[in-house]
Amino acid sequence: QVQLVQSGGGSVQAGGSVRLSCQASGLTFNTYAMGWFRLAPGKERAFVAGIRLSGSREYYAEFVKGRFTISRDNAMNTVYLQMNSLKPEDTAVYYCAATKPYYVGTVSTRSSYDSWGQGTQVTVSS
Repeated sequence: QVQLVQSGGGSVQAGGSVRLSCQASGLTFNTYAMGWFRLAPGKERAFVAGIRLSGSREYYAEFVKGRFTISRDNAMNTVYLQMNSLKPEDTAVYYCAATKPYYVGTVSTRSSYDSWGQGTQVTVSS
């Protein structure tokens, strides 16, 4: 059974940085593409970033390009989301997610993912 346990997050002022971590268990981590989504008040869960199983390719939503970086450490079974230059509109609950093994389709849609972390609140104040 795949389990994704998130850590990091919290409250930060605009312009600050936060790093989220997501440690996976119950899977062969380097065979899964991983992603981050966020759920803001009054909005639907939105794609933030995705990374292929080898880490060879990263994908970002337009609204985070140049500010957020997704990375993975396959030896540690962990995916990260480094968030810089944070804005109040980045306030949301952030979720990590894992696809099926050896998944090669799009990583930017919710339906691409089978397993989800518990969610981590990030609050950005102005």
